[in-house]
Amino acid sequence: MNYAEAVRFLYSLGNEIQTAKFGLDRITRLLKALGDPHRTGRFVHVAGTNGKGSTCAMIDAGLRAAGVRTGLYTSPHLIEPTERIQIAGRSVGEAQFAEAFTEVHETAERMLAAGDLDLHPTYFETVTAMAFVLFAREQVDVVVLEVGMGGRLDATNVVMPALCVITPIDFDHETFLGDKLAKIAAEKAGILKPGVPAIFAEQPLEAESVLRAHAKGSYTLARDWAITDLSVHVRGSQFRMRGVDIVCPLAGEHQVENAHTAAIALHELGFSSAGIAATCWPGRLEQIAKQPEIILDGAHNLAGTRALVQYIQRFYAGRRIWLIYGVMRDKAVGEMASALFPLAHRIIVTAPANSRAMPPENIPAPGATLTHSVRDALDLLREAGPSDVIFITGSLFVVGEARALLVQ
Repeated sequence: MNYAEAVRFLYSLGNEIQTAKFGLDRITRLLKALGDPHRTGRFVHVAGTNGKGSTCAMIDAGLRAAGVRTGLYTSPHLIEPTERIQIAGRSVGEAQFAEAFTEVHETAERMLAAGDLDLHPTYFETVTAMAFVLFAREQVDVVVLEVGMGGRLDATNVVMPALCVITPIDFDHETFLGDKLAKIAAEKAGILKPGVPAIFAEQPLEAESVLRAHAKGSYTLARDWAITDLSVHVRGSQFRMRGVDIVCPLAGEHQVENAHTAAIALHELGFSSAGIAATCWPGRLEQIAKQPEIILDGAHNLAGTRALVQYIQRFYAGRRIWLIYGVMRDKAVGEMASALFPLAHRIIVTAPANSRAMPPENIPAPGATLTHSVRDALDLLREAGPSDVIFITGSLFVVGEARALLVQ
């Protein structure tokens, strides 16, 4: 198949969250038939609720700055599925993606015909297998591997990593992971392996207790590596850690803990943290225009929303705030809206082109302007003044569609 056909087939497998089939048997069988590409190279396995992607991007940037040939696997994508698989800091090309898809898909079809698989691998299982195939083929030195959801039964949890990292744990995907923080933490802790060192970012006490109890090897608590001389500004932060200067180019005070954790991970791997300064992670408090100022932020759960609220209050108090907001149906939209919407002078609710999107009329925003597409919402920005600040947020799907339309 070509790239367009591969993407259409992946989407035909169904939404990757709604159709998730947790368990490692199918992905393990598939990878064995593909030659066990996940047993090639070193892996840094990263789980958590918030900051997984940012932390992965920072670790990857640090490794690349040290001359390491890296693979980076993250999800979801903002615009194109190719973004999920990066080699040496670049998304794989469409031809590479299609070639890997064809190999994985045809292998799965043969296994189905032989009765060696119960079902075709899911969207996430398929792309995960594709990533392993490409990383092995491209002979990367270290793969930074982000868990999709949970950890214990996530399709990425087939590797024997060199290092495990768990970023801050909070409530999200409760339908799948449980509605108690201890249960969610136990799922995340499922990536921990005997003899493999682990790093735990600052955690709620309940989550930290579970991680400690599930640890199977040595572990480092990020808080034991004290931060000093912290300076947070509108476009990033900097601090010192054990005499080393760390520069984080990602905006938001919450990114300090992600940079903190990434720096400790790089130290554990034997590399400098200087490369964190070159991290690029689109769609997370990303400023894409200045007059009016437009900022994209995928604040898709309550913890992410709180971080966005804190950022607005700290750096944009007294400014005229616009919100373009859309969200998925399985999110705690009432709590997120009540925290965020009071900060806005103008609210535009919308929906991305996604089957899980909450209809905009169901978003609790009295007095908001209602639109049914991201494009229609963006059309209203012509009414904004040059000194206004526009935050496009809620779902990463909203952010991705907006970015595709606004960033050339």
